Amino acid sequence: MKNKLKFPSDFLWGAAASAPQTEGTFEGDGKSKTTWDHWFEIEPDKFDREVGPSLTSDVYHRYAQDIQLMNDMNLNSYRTSISWARLLPDGKTLNETAVAYYRNYFETMLKQGIHPIINLFHFDMPWWMMEKGGWTSPEIADYFAYYAKTCVEQFGDLIHDWTTFNEPIVHVECSYIYEFHYPAIVDFKLAILAGYHTILAHAKAIQAMKKVRNDIRVGIILNLTPVYSRSQSSEDLEATKIANALNITSFLDAMVLGSFDDFLIETLEHHKLLPETKSEDLETIKCHTADFLGVNYYQPKRVQAPGTDVKYPAVVPEDLYIPYVWEERRMNPYRGWEIYPEAILDIARMIQSQYHNIPWYVSENGMGVADEARFKNNEGMIEDDYRIEFVEEHLEYLSKAIEEGANCFGYHMWTFVDCWSWLNGYRNRYGFISVDLKTQERTPKASSYWMRSLIQAQQKGEK
Repeated sequence: MKNKLKFPSDFLWGAAASAPQTEGTFEGDGKSKTTWDHWFEIEPDKFDREVGPSLTSDVYHRYAQDIQLMNDMNLNSYRTSISWARLLPDGKTLNETAVAYYRNYFETMLKQGIHPIINLFHFDMPWWMMEKGGWTSPEIADYFAYYAKTCVEQFGDLIHDWTTFNEPIVHVECSYIYEFHYPAIVDFKLAILAGYHTILAHAKAIQAMKKVRNDIRVGIILNLTPVYSRSQSSEDLEATKIANALNITSFLDAMVLGSFDDFLIETLEHHKLLPETKSEDLETIKCHTADFLGVNYYQPKRVQAPGTDVKYPAVVPEDLYIPYVWEERRMNPYRGWEIYPEAILDIARMIQSQYHNIPWYVSENGMGVADEARFKNNEGMIEDDYRIEFVEEHLEYLSKAIEEGANCFGYHMWTFVDCWSWLNGYRNRYGFISVDLKTQERTPKASSYWMRSLIQAQQKGEK
């Protein structure tokens, strides 16, 4: 299938990661606690095999080695994040140790021909901000804007492409509905408020960043999980419309178009979930929107009507729509996610027709598999043919989307080196590069060699 693919010669080929999932914490580094550090201290049993965020994959010390491995793979781009708690440990005081670390990190990428896309927030709330209420605090948008401005002041000469958030719906619903992130409470109204504050923080951050430098691009990374209806019945279609409004257009409309969909507002108002807003904040949201879009895609969302016992007002999203199982689905059994690469084309067409064909790239796509050591060959390399097949299928649909006119400029796989994953630890591995947690030794997997070959062929213009 490789010879069916066709991508632009300047296409960004890379991988994605985050600061909290790769860096670790070390004595003297100046980083303050995040919600993950605190939660692990008080409830380590919640974390898979009690593996917490302190060491992770030690990119803090090994970034030069990792960047050389990226270069060896022919990657020309990489997305990671800055840790808010590392750069501004108390929200105000600049950590010069962190400045030196990140500048060296980014300079090393640039010297190796790796284009950095740097994200500001990847679920790692500083504990000092959590004590003020986290995303439910009315102060957080201004605190975040100050952090964003500081990042551009310190690194704007090195970084051209920035994003404000990775998957903002995740820190909203996992913290305030589904109990996977701290503070792990169930409060639909607080979740909506946290989402609104996140959207306002996005706009205020862009405003603050562009005041420092107007030659940068600032985007947003959203997990655009296409919503498919079980049937064409009016009940299922209404459930699908609500699911799409809450999961997709809520952030996409606000952060890219600067507006909120009328149907979303009516639905929230009907269920007594609509947050209070200020006209000046709505104007800020309208005037400061994303320059480009990152699309994280792993699986579709398939929904149906919740049945006859519809709860009013809704207490959780499942009062408005519930999942259904498509009989023809293929599954990644380790993650419990459906594999449906065709959705890439649907996403591209939606962006092209409804969002002015804004520049975008696939900012995450990948396959997590448990116990990958089972697939080691005699030379110690993991033969992850399942990952190669997964990526190849998704790239086929992405290539077709670009042929149709999609303004897509890159593909990043999650992730480069195997990384720590919140409550799941290292249970599922996603990387091109395997990490031995005892020695931190890096070993390329078969997928890394396959990707190197594919990129080389595409950059030479081979078909």
